[in-house]
Amino acid sequence: MRRLAVRADRLRGGLGTDEESGVANQKGHRMKITSVEAIPASSPGAFGVTRNYVFVKIETDEGITGWGEATCGPLSVANMVDEFGELLIGKDPHRIEEHWQRLYHHFHVRGGVIQMSAISGIEIALWDIKGKALGVPVYQLLGGKMRDRIWTYGRWDGATPEEAVERALGFVEQGLTALKGDPFDHTGIFIAQDAERHAIAKMKAVREAVGDDIELLLEVHGRLAPAAAIRIGLAVEEYRPFVYEEPVPPQNLDALQRVAEAVNIPIATGERLFTKFEYTDLLQRQIVAMIQPDVVQAGGILELKKIAAMAEAHYVGFQPHNPYGPICTAAAIQLDACTPNFMIQEGGLSPWFPEATCGTSAQQVDGFFPVPDAPGHGVVLDEAWLAAHPWDPDGAVWRAGDGAWGSKQETYWS
Repeated sequence: MRRLAVRADRLRGGLGTDEESGVANQKGHRMKITSVEAIPASSPGAFGVTRNYVFVKIETDEGITGWGEATCGPLSVANMVDEFGELLIGKDPHRIEEHWQRLYHHFHVRGGVIQMSAISGIEIALWDIKGKALGVPVYQLLGGKMRDRIWTYGRWDGATPEEAVERALGFVEQGLTALKGDPFDHTGIFIAQDAERHAIAKMKAVREAVGDDIELLLEVHGRLAPAAAIRIGLAVEEYRPFVYEEPVPPQNLDALQRVAEAVNIPIATGERLFTKFEYTDLLQRQIVAMIQPDVVQAGGILELKKIAAMAEAHYVGFQPHNPYGPICTAAAIQLDACTPNFMIQEGGLSPWFPEATCGTSAQQVDGFFPVPDAPGHGVVLDEAWLAAHPWDPDGAVWRAGDGAWGSKQETYWS
């Protein structure tokens, strides 16, 4: 009881605070950040493809360490983490909002995936420190837990309808009741007729194999022009997609609105939008049924909480994007636990997560993640594993597949 009373007194400022610090220990000492380090690493991903990650480690003078993640593709984000980290040495890690604002406004040119991923990774690690210092999970500092388990989904991808069905049934056998797949194998945004038929055939085969009680999410990665997105959306309506995710590139909201108004499928987008500012117009237009901000790229835990609240006011669901590492999953679950308009959670099923963490990674059971009760976000990375798995310069680039069906226009990006 005394321990809880001391924590409560800290939060009230009863043990002494000033404008330079928010939480002091019983002797009046205020915790300080002593190091901020970006740790690039790699691990095998789906289908045996090596992927690269950037993790963040923040140490304090009280021996509390926080872990974050800033994965976004390029290794250069690690330099940004280290550069921003120098600005935080000697600062109080509890002043998270202040640090976020100072880093965001540090340069005249603001935003973009590199800066926002660096800020996100640092911010997640600071929340981890704060939760550990107070002895509570992060969600307890964001309003408290609303649910005891987190609905998640598996995958139904495959090169052929048969492979897609096999993968889907494998996840259903694990107890998952929702699956997402990207059946598109073309490059560019102008899909050929044969590639279009092939993609639709995959979804048809999976729906017939899993039945009507399994939710199927249809993922496009923004690789269709509006006319094709509408045509394909109308063709797959009978298979009742849970959402039609990023049917067109995310930069043009008029194009996305055209698709949304022409199909009878809920639209989802957001994995390539950063901060609350980029969600404002999207939500005000009432285009989407579900948003998918990424906690390691869009601004971190508190920024996603703000974005989710904006979406809640527009009756839009919230699903954190999560194809990356175990810290991304951990931070997302903290948000899922305390966010009213949470819908479903992506990712977190990579088999290497337990190897890379100190027995702390979330494991789905019958299609749900348990809500952790450990202080902070609940995941500690194994530094020996990180040292044994350095950044792989030959690792696969984070993007949609190169497309076996190619492009009649000889466009080779996806």
